[in-house]
Amino acid sequence: MITVNIEKGDKKMAFFYFFVQYFPSFSIALLETIKLTGISLICATVLGVIFGLFKVSGIGPLKIIANIYIDIIRGTPLMVQVMIIFYGLSQVLRPYGFTWGNIGGNFTAGAVTLSLNAGAYMAEIIRGGIEAVDKGQMEAARSLGLPYGKAMSKIILPQAFRTMLPSIINQFIISMKDTSLISVIGIRELTQNGKIIAANSASKVMAIWLVVAAFYLVVCTVLSKVALLVERKVSYGK
Repeated sequence: MITVNIEKGDKKMAFFYFFVQYFPSFSIALLETIKLTGISLICATVLGVIFGLFKVSGIGPLKIIANIYIDIIRGTPLMVQVMIIFYGLSQVLRPYGFTWGNIGGNFTAGAVTLSLNAGAYMAEIIRGGIEAVDKGQMEAARSLGLPYGKAMSKIILPQAFRTMLPSIINQFIISMKDTSLISVIGIRELTQNGKIIAANSASKVMAIWLVVAAFYLVVCTVLSKVALLVERKVSYGK
C-alpha cells in the first residue's frame, strides 16, 4: 500500500511539474486562440447583421443571397470549409498572384474561415431576434414617419438585442472551441500546441490533453458566467 501511495504521489508531482514546465507555451497558444476567436467574432457579427437584415428585408434577391450563403455554410463541415479556403482558394487564385502568405498567412485564412462560418449562424440569430419583436413596433414607427433604416436601428434592434444576447454569447463559446479545427492548417493555438508537445513527449500524452482540455474548460466556463451576468443586467436593467 505504501508503494502504491508513493507511485500515486510521484504521478501527481510529475503532472504538476509538466504543467508548470509547459504553462508558458500553453499561455501563448491560449492568447492566439482568443485573438483568433475575437477577430472572427467581430467579422462574423458584421456578416450576421448584413445577412440577417437581408433575410427580413422582404426583398427577394437579398433573401435569396442570404439563404444561399447560410445554407452552404450550415450544410458543410467547418473542417471542409478550412480546406477549401486555405488550400482550394489559394490554388485557384495563385495564377492571379494570390497567396495567403501575402496577407497574414494561415492565421488570416483561419480567421476568414471562422468568420464566414460563425457569420451564417449569427445571421440566423439576428433574424430570429428581429422576428421575435412584435411586428406592430415597426408599423407604429413607420406610421410616425420614421424611415425603415432608422426604425430598425432605433426601435427594433435594441429590443431584439435582449433576445439575441444569450445565443450570441453561446456562439462566441462555440467559435472558441471551433478554433481547434483550424489547427489543421498549422496555426499554433491550444490544440496545435498540444499536438506539437505530444509529438515530442509520447509518454505524457494523457497529461498533455488534460492540460489542453483544462484551458478550454476554464475559458469557456468564465465566458458562460460572464454571459449569465450580462444577460441578467441587460434583461432587468440592473
